Amino acid sequence: MLDSPPGGLHAAGVTEDVELLIAGGGLTGLMLGVVCAGAGLEVAVVDRQEPAAMQEGQFDGRSSAIAYGSQNVLDAIGLWPELAGHAEPIREIRVADDSSPLFLHYDHRELGTLTPLGYIVENHLLRRALFHYASSLSTLTLLAPLEVGSVLPSAHATAVMLSDGRQVRARLVAAADGWRSPLRHASGIGAVEWPYPQTGIVTTVRHEAPHRGIAIEHFLSAGPFAILPMTGNRSSIVWTERAELAPRIMKLCESAFAKELTVRFGDFLGTVEPGGPRWSYPLGLMIAEAYVAPRLALVGEAAHMIHPIAGQGLNLSIRDIAALAELLIDTRRLGLDIGSESVLQRYERWRRFDVVALAAVTDGLNRLFSNSLPIVQLARDFGLAAVHRLPPLKRLLMRDAMGLAGDLPRLVRGQPL
Repeated sequence: MLDSPPGGLHAAGVTEDVELLIAGGGLTGLMLGVVCAGAGLEVAVVDRQEPAAMQEGQFDGRSSAIAYGSQNVLDAIGLWPELAGHAEPIREIRVADDSSPLFLHYDHRELGTLTPLGYIVENHLLRRALFHYASSLSTLTLLAPLEVGSVLPSAHATAVMLSDGRQVRARLVAAADGWRSPLRHASGIGAVEWPYPQTGIVTTVRHEAPHRGIAIEHFLSAGPFAILPMTGNRSSIVWTERAELAPRIMKLCESAFAKELTVRFGDFLGTVEPGGPRWSYPLGLMIAEAYVAPRLALVGEAAHMIHPIAGQGLNLSIRDIAALAELLIDTRRLGLDIGSESVLQRYERWRRFDVVALAAVTDGLNRLFSNSLPIVQLARDFGLAAVHRLPPLKRLLMRDAMGLAGDLPRLVRGQPL
């Protein structure tokens, strides 16, 4: 329920019990909330933003690449039917290095299936679907706009003080409060992190010719320039630019910005023009030194942030959600404590390898393809061409990009909890 009745969780000074309290009501936090509440857990989601603002079309202009495994999760929890008509299938992926004639090409038909490699979904549509589903769940309460203040874990529960003075007692707190996570810092969990000398610029473009469901990752000297197919003759642009140059690009007038965009985009889809506002954000890598603390689990970007080079950030978070939800729901069905140390340690062990491996791959690719030394460029171009000519390796990499590799939670495999 998105609004609690008078008293209960809305009464300052009154302590109420929930099983799971989630700090952060963005895509990660709200998705974890609906998965767990849909299975019967009593869940409270706390967020600093007004719910109405979070559902506005311009709240977040980004789109996300939803891998096939993540689509399985959305389908298993009942969200996909609402999104399917607005999701553009990714049928092919083309990876090219600057002006080199050598490239790597993925085609879903090489896997012997009609299943797309993934989908592109606008974030605000995913957010609206989550809010719509959340409103039907009697076991989910959204507390917003509020912030989590003090968090005091004990042997059997955690006492959480909210910014309006109300208190909530939870078996487990999940921190889904972003890469600067206040709860991660407050718990004393450190992080391995470094900034990239790059900024991500995000916008939507319209073009004359249809994209035919082909996603393009074009590596330029400043970093990758991704063209992701959206519904209609539109594409989402994730443009990695030098940090010192990006502010000037963001300040350009519409016509000058369109000219810079076209230089990088090319004319293979005809005339290209910006189709919406532009956003920018700093790029960096961050991995939490631990994913858990007493009665606390880090989820999504509170635990990790990676380069957008492979479009896997949200997919990594969805696998966090699927793994944690599976552990919590199975533990609850056995009548055991969902916030126990054993449950949290199993979650950390399950997720760490996937996160560290993907962070290392994206960091390495970014460093490799942002290097303009001729010998390095020649080596990586021949590497792309070699992979392109090795079907078994290509199929393995495609399955990995689809989120179907490794020790997968039931939801990612398309199975119910």
